[in-house]
Amino acid sequence: MEEEILKTPDEIAKEEKENIETKPPEENKDSKIFAVRTTANREEQVMDFITSNAKKKKLEVYSIIRPHGMRGYIFIESASKSDAEQAAFGVPYARGILGNEIEYKEIEHMIEQDKKEINIQKNDIAEIIAGPFKREQCKITRIDKVKGDIVVELLEAAVPIPITIKIDDVKVIRREKEE
Repeated sequence: MEEEILKTPDEIAKEEKENIETKPPEENKDSKIFAVRTTANREEQVMDFITSNAKKKKLEVYSIIRPHGMRGYIFIESASKSDAEQAAFGVPYARGILGNEIEYKEIEHMIEQDKKEINIQKNDIAEIIAGPFKREQCKITRIDKVKGDIVVELLEAAVPIPITIKIDDVKVIRREKEE
């Protein structure tokens, strides 16, 4: 029996990058993409288990993808369906692999992000649409487009406290005219 050598997290991360190929499907002509059903909100754990399974068994698994905003599914890019099935076999929270292979163009919109121009200005009145202050109205006091953050003050609050949130978490209701 071989003795396992303990490694630091940095060494493990470096090894993972070296071991798992992440070429786009256009370059891997023999690769196929399969969807794995998972328990909702357990996608990260399933990905970790599948990654370790693929390494232990030396399977041809090129990448494992969890699209943002899609719950209950992850995608495995592998050389064959049997490699994907073996990687997902016995993994907790994995409910199974869907029968058909998935074309890259079907999931391309979930993987590749496209930047949207944000039309937000200082002094706009907005509604918070996510987070603990959901459905609260606020006034935008500062915008940091580089970080994607804005600083707002709640309109209903007795004392105006600046709150930093993501730009995506607000919806502009009306525009204040600057004098």
